[in-house]
Amino acid sequence: MKIHEKYINRCIELAKNGLPAAIPNPSVGAVIVHNEKIIGEGYTSPYGGPHAEVNAINSVKQPSLLPESTIYVSLEPCSHFGKTPPCSDLIIAKKIKKVVIGTTDPHDKVSGNGIRKLQAAGCEVNVGVLEKECIDVNRRFFTFHTKKRPYIILKWAQSNDGFISPETAVKDISEAKPHWITNAYSRQLVHKWRSEESGILVGTNTVINDNPKLNTRSWNGKDPVRVILDPKGRIPHTYAVYDGTVNTIVLSGEKGSVPENKNISLEKMDFTTNVGNQICDILYKHQVQSVIIEGGAQTLNTFIEEGLWDEARVFTGSSDLKSGLRAPELNANTKEEHDIKGDRLSIYRNT
Repeated sequence: MKIHEKYINRCIELAKNGLPAAIPNPSVGAVIVHNEKIIGEGYTSPYGGPHAEVNAINSVKQPSLLPESTIYVSLEPCSHFGKTPPCSDLIIAKKIKKVVIGTTDPHDKVSGNGIRKLQAAGCEVNVGVLEKECIDVNRRFFTFHTKKRPYIILKWAQSNDGFISPETAVKDISEAKPHWITNAYSRQLVHKWRSEESGILVGTNTVINDNPKLNTRSWNGKDPVRVILDPKGRIPHTYAVYDGTVNTIVLSGEKGSVPENKNISLEKMDFTTNVGNQICDILYKHQVQSVIIEGGAQTLNTFIEEGLWDEARVFTGSSDLKSGLRAPELNANTKEEHDIKGDRLSIYRNT
Protein backbone atom coordinates (compact mmCIF):
# COMPACT_ATOMS: atom_id res chain seq x y z
CA MET A 1 0.00 0.00 0.00
CA LYS A 2 2.83 2.42 0.76
CA ILE A 3 4.19 2.10 -2.77
CA HIS A 4 0.69 2.82 -4.10
CA GLU A 5 0.48 5.94 -1.90
CA LYS A 6 3.80 7.16 -3.27
CA TYR A 7 2.55 7.17 -6.84
CA ILE A 8 -0.97 8.40 -6.06
CA ASN A 9 0.62 11.28 -4.17
CA ARG A 10 2.50 12.11 -7.37
CA CYS A 11 -0.82 11.95 -9.23
CA ILE A 12 -2.24 14.51 -6.81
CA GLU A 13 0.72 16.84 -7.41
CA LEU A 14 0.18 16.54 -11.16
CA ALA A 15 -3.58 17.09 -10.89
CA LYS A 16 -3.04 20.50 -9.28
CA ASN A 17 -1.28 21.63 -12.48
CA GLY A 18 -4.50 21.22 -14.43
CA LEU A 19 -6.52 23.67 -12.36
CA PRO A 20 -8.38 25.88 -13.00
CA ALA A 21 -8.11 25.32 -16.79
CA ALA A 22 -9.77 21.88 -16.65
CA ILE A 23 -12.96 23.17 -14.99
CA PRO A 24 -15.82 22.18 -15.27
CA ASN A 25 -14.01 18.83 -15.64
CA PRO A 26 -12.05 17.53 -12.67
CA SER A 27 -8.28 17.75 -12.95
CA VAL A 28 -6.71 14.30 -12.74
CA GLY A 29 -3.11 13.19 -12.42
CA ALA A 30 -1.86 9.95 -14.01
CA VAL A 31 1.44 8.11 -13.55
CA ILE A 32 2.61 4.99 -15.40
CA VAL A 33 5.11 2.79 -13.54
CA HIS A 34 7.25 -0.07 -14.87
CA ASN A 35 9.46 -2.01 -12.45
CA GLU A 36 9.05 0.80 -9.85
CA LYS A 37 10.24 3.41 -12.35
CA ILE A 38 7.97 6.16 -13.68
CA ILE A 39 7.91 5.93 -17.48
CA GLY A 40 4.99 8.30 -18.14
CA GLU A 41 3.09 11.15 -16.51
CA GLY A 42 0.21 13.42 -17.42
CA TYR A 43 -2.57 15.62 -16.10
CA THR A 44 -5.86 16.87 -17.49
CA SER A 45 -5.58 19.35 -20.36
CA PRO A 46 -7.66 22.54 -20.46
CA TYR A 47 -11.40 21.83 -20.85
CA GLY A 48 -12.12 19.98 -24.06
CA GLY A 49 -8.59 18.59 -24.40
CA PRO A 50 -7.13 15.15 -23.63
CA HIS A 51 -7.52 13.68 -20.16
CA ALA A 52 -4.67 12.74 -17.83
CA GLU A 53 -4.55 9.08 -18.85
CA VAL A 54 -4.19 9.99 -22.54
CA ASN A 55 -1.40 12.47 -21.82
CA ALA A 56 0.42 9.98 -19.59
CA ILE A 57 0.21 7.15 -22.14
CA ASN A 58 1.33 9.45 -24.95
CA SER A 59 4.38 10.49 -22.90
CA VAL A 60 5.73 6.92 -22.67
CA LYS A 61 8.77 6.59 -24.94
CA GLN A 62 8.63 2.78 -25.07
CA PRO A 63 4.95 1.84 -25.56
CA SER A 64 5.94 -1.84 -25.63
CA LEU A 65 6.36 -1.59 -21.82
CA LEU A 66 2.71 -0.65 -21.23
CA PRO A 67 1.32 -4.21 -20.89
CA GLU A 68 3.84 -4.85 -18.09
CA SER A 69 3.13 -1.53 -16.34
CA THR A 70 0.75 -0.15 -13.72
CA ILE A 71 -1.20 3.05 -14.30
CA TYR A 72 -2.00 5.18 -11.25
CA VAL A 73 -4.78 7.79 -11.49
CA SER A 74 -6.14 10.15 -8.84
CA LEU A 75 -9.73 9.74 -10.14
CA GLU A 76 -11.60 6.87 -11.78
CA PRO A 77 -11.03 6.78 -15.57
CA CYS A 78 -14.08 7.96 -17.52
CA SER A 79 -16.24 5.41 -19.29
CA HIS A 80 -18.39 7.57 -21.58
CA PHE A 81 -17.98 9.67 -24.70
CA GLY A 82 -17.91 13.39 -23.91
CA LYS A 83 -15.62 15.85 -25.63
CA THR A 84 -13.05 13.01 -25.70
CA PRO A 85 -13.32 9.19 -25.93
CA PRO A 86 -13.44 7.07 -22.73
CA CYS A 87 -10.10 6.75 -20.95
CA SER A 88 -11.01 3.29 -19.68
CA ASP A 89 -11.23 2.12 -23.30
CA LEU A 90 -7.74 3.46 -24.00
CA ILE A 91 -6.27 1.68 -20.96
CA ILE A 92 -7.85 -1.57 -22.15
CA ALA A 93 -6.66 -1.03 -25.74
CA LYS A 94 -3.09 -0.48 -24.53
CA LYS A 95 -3.32 -3.75 -22.53
CA ILE A 96 -2.40 -2.13 -19.21
CA LYS A 97 -3.48 -4.81 -16.76
CA LYS A 98 -2.94 -3.07 -13.41
CA VAL A 99 -4.84 0.09 -12.47
CA VAL A 100 -4.64 1.91 -9.11
CA ILE A 101 -7.29 4.58 -8.52
CA GLY A 102 -7.39 7.25 -5.81
CA THR A 103 -11.17 7.65 -5.71
CA THR A 104 -14.31 6.95 -7.70
CA ASP A 105 -15.89 9.65 -9.89
CA PRO A 106 -19.19 11.04 -8.50
CA HIS A 107 -20.44 12.14 -11.96
CA ASP A 108 -23.59 10.15 -12.80
CA LYS A 109 -22.14 9.22 -16.21
CA VAL A 110 -19.15 7.53 -14.57
CA SER A 111 -19.78 6.61 -10.90
CA GLY A 112 -18.14 3.19 -10.92
CA ASN A 113 -18.76 2.39 -14.60
CA GLY A 114 -15.12 2.99 -15.49
CA ILE A 115 -13.99 0.57 -12.78
CA ARG A 116 -16.50 -2.08 -13.88
CA LYS A 117 -15.43 -1.74 -17.51
CA LEU A 118 -11.76 -2.23 -16.57
CA GLN A 119 -12.54 -5.24 -14.39
CA ALA A 120 -14.68 -6.82 -17.11
CA ALA A 121 -11.69 -6.53 -19.46
CA GLY A 122 -9.52 -8.45 -17.00
CA CYS A 123 -7.71 -5.54 -15.37
CA GLU A 124 -6.61 -5.77 -11.74
CA VAL A 125 -8.13 -2.65 -10.16
CA ASN A 126 -7.23 -1.20 -6.75
CA VAL A 127 -9.47 1.66 -5.55
CA GLY A 128 -9.32 4.04 -2.56
CA VAL A 129 -5.67 5.02 -2.18
CA LEU A 130 -5.32 8.45 -0.50
CA GLU A 131 -9.01 8.90 -1.25
CA LYS A 132 -9.56 11.93 1.00
CA GLU A 133 -6.61 13.77 -0.55
CA CYS A 134 -7.77 12.93 -4.08
CA ILE A 135 -11.25 14.28 -3.36
CA ASP A 136 -9.80 17.47 -1.87
CA VAL A 137 -7.96 18.37 -5.10
CA ASN A 138 -11.31 18.39 -6.92
CA ARG A 139 -13.51 19.47 -4.02
CA ARG A 140 -15.44 21.90 -6.25
CA PHE A 141 -16.30 19.10 -8.69
CA PHE A 142 -17.23 16.68 -5.89
CA THR A 143 -19.41 19.24 -4.07
CA PHE A 144 -21.22 20.15 -7.28
CA HIS A 145 -22.02 16.52 -8.18
CA THR A 146 -22.70 15.12 -4.70
CA LYS A 147 -24.47 18.07 -3.04
CA LYS A 148 -26.02 19.52 -6.23
CA ARG A 149 -24.77 23.01 -5.41
CA PRO A 150 -21.67 25.11 -6.01
CA TYR A 151 -18.61 24.93 -3.80
CA ILE A 152 -19.02 28.09 -1.68
CA ILE A 153 -16.11 30.30 -0.61
CA LEU A 154 -16.81 33.24 1.71
CA LYS A 155 -14.36 36.11 1.48
CA TRP A 156 -14.18 39.39 3.32
CA ALA A 157 -11.71 41.93 4.65
CA GLN A 158 -12.05 43.38 8.13
CA SER A 159 -10.27 46.10 10.01
CA ASN A 160 -8.05 45.29 12.97
CA ASP A 161 -10.95 46.18 15.26
CA GLY A 162 -13.45 43.96 13.43
CA PHE A 163 -15.37 46.18 11.01
CA ILE A 164 -16.06 45.19 7.41
CA SER A 165 -16.68 48.75 6.18
CA PRO A 166 -17.43 52.25 7.41
CA GLU A 167 -21.09 53.23 7.61
CA THR A 168 -21.70 55.21 4.44
CA ALA A 169 -24.72 55.96 2.31
CA VAL A 170 -23.97 56.57 -1.37
CA LYS A 171 -26.25 59.14 -2.97
CA ASP A 172 -25.05 58.89 -6.59
CA ILE A 173 -22.62 56.94 -8.75
CA SER A 174 -19.86 59.57 -8.43
CA GLU A 175 -19.62 58.71 -4.70
CA ALA A 176 -19.51 54.93 -5.22
CA LYS A 177 -16.03 53.60 -4.60
CA PRO A 178 -14.49 50.94 -2.35
CA HIS A 179 -12.94 51.69 1.02
CA TRP A 180 -9.77 49.59 1.02
CA ILE A 181 -8.94 47.79 4.26
CA THR A 182 -6.22 45.57 2.79
CA ASN A 183 -3.04 46.33 0.84
CA ALA A 184 -2.38 45.99 -2.88
CA TYR A 185 -0.83 42.51 -2.50
CA SER A 186 -3.94 41.13 -0.81
CA ARG A 187 -6.17 42.73 -3.44
CA GLN A 188 -4.16 41.14 -6.25
CA LEU A 189 -4.45 37.76 -4.53
CA VAL A 190 -8.23 38.17 -4.52
CA HIS A 191 -8.15 38.70 -8.30
CA LYS A 192 -6.15 35.48 -8.65
CA TRP A 193 -8.82 33.70 -6.60
CA ARG A 194 -11.55 35.10 -8.83
CA SER A 195 -9.82 33.58 -11.87
CA GLU A 196 -9.98 30.15 -10.17
CA GLU A 197 -13.74 30.12 -9.49
CA SER A 198 -16.79 29.83 -11.74
CA GLY A 199 -18.74 32.68 -10.15
CA ILE A 200 -18.55 35.68 -7.85
CA LEU A 201 -21.52 36.90 -5.80
CA VAL A 202 -22.26 40.20 -4.04
CA GLY A 203 -25.30 41.92 -2.57
CA THR A 204 -27.10 45.13 -3.47
CA ASN A 205 -25.43 47.41 -0.92
CA THR A 206 -21.94 46.33 -1.95
CA VAL A 207 -22.69 47.19 -5.57
CA ILE A 208 -24.35 50.54 -4.77
CA ASN A 209 -21.63 51.64 -2.33
CA ASP A 210 -18.55 50.37 -4.22
CA ASN A 211 -19.64 50.16 -7.90
CA PRO A 212 -17.30 47.13 -8.35
CA LYS A 213 -16.33 45.57 -11.69
CA LEU A 214 -15.98 42.07 -10.16
CA ASN A 215 -13.47 40.98 -12.78
CA THR A 216 -9.83 39.81 -12.80
CA ARG A 217 -8.23 43.02 -14.06
CA SER A 218 -5.26 42.61 -11.67
CA TRP A 219 -4.57 39.02 -12.73
CA ASN A 220 -4.24 37.18 -16.03
CA GLY A 221 -7.19 34.82 -15.91
CA LYS A 222 -10.79 34.17 -16.83
CA ASP A 223 -13.46 36.44 -15.35
CA PRO A 224 -15.99 34.58 -13.16
CA VAL A 225 -19.72 34.84 -13.83
CA ARG A 226 -21.04 37.82 -11.89
CA VAL A 227 -23.96 36.99 -9.58
CA ILE A 228 -25.79 40.00 -8.20
CA LEU A 229 -28.44 40.00 -5.46
CA ASP A 230 -30.86 42.86 -6.10
CA PRO A 231 -34.23 41.96 -4.49
CA LYS A 232 -35.95 45.26 -5.29
CA GLY A 233 -34.16 46.27 -8.48
CA ARG A 234 -32.30 49.17 -6.81
CA ILE A 235 -29.01 49.00 -8.73
CA PRO A 236 -28.82 51.68 -11.46
CA HIS A 237 -28.30 50.34 -14.98
CA THR A 238 -25.30 52.67 -15.36
CA TYR A 239 -23.25 50.69 -12.81
CA ALA A 240 -20.26 48.56 -13.87
CA VAL A 241 -21.96 45.21 -13.15
CA TYR A 242 -24.31 45.98 -16.05
CA ASP A 243 -21.62 46.87 -18.60
CA GLY A 244 -22.17 43.60 -20.48
CA THR A 245 -18.48 42.66 -20.58
CA VAL A 246 -18.92 39.60 -18.34
CA ASN A 247 -21.72 37.03 -18.08
CA THR A 248 -23.96 38.26 -15.26
CA ILE A 249 -26.84 36.62 -13.39
CA VAL A 250 -29.11 38.99 -11.45
CA LEU A 251 -31.24 37.48 -8.68
CA SER A 252 -34.24 39.70 -8.04
CA GLY A 253 -37.82 39.73 -6.91
CA GLU A 254 -38.65 42.35 -9.52
CA LYS A 255 -39.50 41.74 -13.17
CA GLY A 256 -37.71 43.83 -15.77
CA SER A 257 -35.13 45.07 -13.28
CA VAL A 258 -32.08 44.48 -15.51
CA PRO A 259 -31.01 46.12 -18.78
CA GLU A 260 -31.44 44.15 -21.99
CA ASN A 261 -28.08 42.57 -22.81
CA LYS A 262 -27.15 39.14 -24.11
CA ASN A 263 -24.65 38.71 -21.23
CA ILE A 264 -27.16 39.59 -18.51
CA SER A 265 -29.89 37.22 -17.31
CA LEU A 266 -32.56 37.68 -14.66
CA GLU A 267 -33.62 34.97 -12.23
CA LYS A 268 -36.59 35.67 -9.98
CA MET A 269 -36.58 34.32 -6.42
CA ASP A 270 -38.34 34.73 -3.09
CA PHE A 271 -36.17 36.68 -0.66
CA THR A 272 -38.35 35.94 2.38
CA THR A 273 -37.18 32.37 3.03
CA ASN A 274 -34.29 29.94 2.43
CA VAL A 275 -32.37 32.53 0.43
CA GLY A 276 -29.08 30.64 0.42
CA ASN A 277 -30.66 27.40 -0.79
CA GLN A 278 -32.56 29.19 -3.55
CA ILE A 279 -29.33 30.83 -4.73
CA CYS A 280 -27.58 27.45 -4.76
CA ASP A 281 -30.38 25.91 -6.83
CA ILE A 282 -30.20 28.72 -9.40
CA LEU A 283 -26.41 28.56 -9.67
CA TYR A 284 -26.55 24.77 -10.01
CA LYS A 285 -29.01 25.20 -12.88
CA HIS A 286 -26.57 27.63 -14.53
CA GLN A 287 -23.71 25.10 -14.08
CA VAL A 288 -21.77 27.44 -11.75
CA GLN A 289 -19.51 24.87 -10.07
CA SER A 290 -18.01 27.21 -7.47
CA VAL A 291 -18.72 30.71 -6.23
CA ILE A 292 -16.72 33.18 -4.17
CA ILE A 293 -18.98 35.40 -2.08
CA GLU A 294 -17.44 38.81 -1.51
CA GLY A 295 -20.14 40.50 0.48
CA GLY A 296 -21.53 42.51 2.02
CA ALA A 297 -22.08 41.57 5.62
CA GLN A 298 -25.79 40.75 5.18
CA THR A 299 -25.11 38.47 2.21
CA LEU A 300 -22.22 36.71 3.97
CA ASN A 301 -24.29 36.21 7.12
CA THR A 302 -27.11 34.67 5.08
CA PHE A 303 -24.81 31.84 4.00
CA ILE A 304 -23.22 31.50 7.45
CA GLU A 305 -26.60 31.26 9.18
CA GLU A 306 -27.83 28.63 6.72
CA GLY A 307 -24.57 26.68 7.07
CA LEU A 308 -24.02 26.96 3.33
CA TRP A 309 -20.30 27.44 2.99
CA ASP A 310 -17.24 25.29 2.41
CA GLU A 311 -14.32 27.71 2.87
CA ALA A 312 -13.89 31.16 4.33
CA ARG A 313 -10.96 33.42 3.54
CA VAL A 314 -10.72 36.38 5.88
CA PHE A 315 -8.25 39.25 5.60
CA THR A 316 -7.55 41.37 8.65
CA GLY A 317 -5.93 44.73 7.91
CA SER A 318 -3.59 46.63 10.20
CA SER A 319 -5.74 49.75 10.67
CA ASP A 320 -8.78 50.45 12.87
CA LEU A 321 -12.10 51.84 11.60
CA LYS A 322 -13.51 52.46 15.14
CA SER A 323 -17.09 52.24 13.80
CA GLY A 324 -19.07 50.87 10.88
CA LEU A 325 -20.54 47.53 9.86
CA ARG A 326 -19.40 44.64 12.01
CA ALA A 327 -17.64 41.78 10.21
CA PRO A 328 -19.37 38.37 10.19
CA GLU A 329 -18.43 35.84 12.85
CA LEU A 330 -17.58 32.22 12.14
CA ASN A 331 -17.86 29.32 14.54
CA ALA A 332 -14.95 27.45 12.97
CA ASN A 333 -11.32 26.65 13.60
CA THR A 334 -8.63 28.30 11.50
CA LYS A 335 -7.00 25.89 9.07
CA GLU A 336 -4.26 28.20 7.80
CA GLU A 337 -2.74 31.58 8.67
CA HIS A 338 -0.69 33.67 6.24
CA ASP A 339 1.00 37.06 6.40
CA ILE A 340 0.38 39.12 3.25
CA LYS A 341 2.83 42.02 3.63
CA GLY A 342 1.24 43.08 6.92
CA ASP A 343 -2.30 41.84 6.29
CA ARG A 344 -3.33 38.63 8.06
CA LEU A 345 -5.11 36.01 5.99
CA SER A 346 -7.07 33.34 7.89
CA ILE A 347 -8.50 30.37 6.00
CA TYR A 348 -11.28 28.23 7.46
CA ARG A 349 -12.97 25.02 6.31
CA ASN A 350 -16.54 24.09 7.21
CA THR A 351 -16.35 20.52 8.51
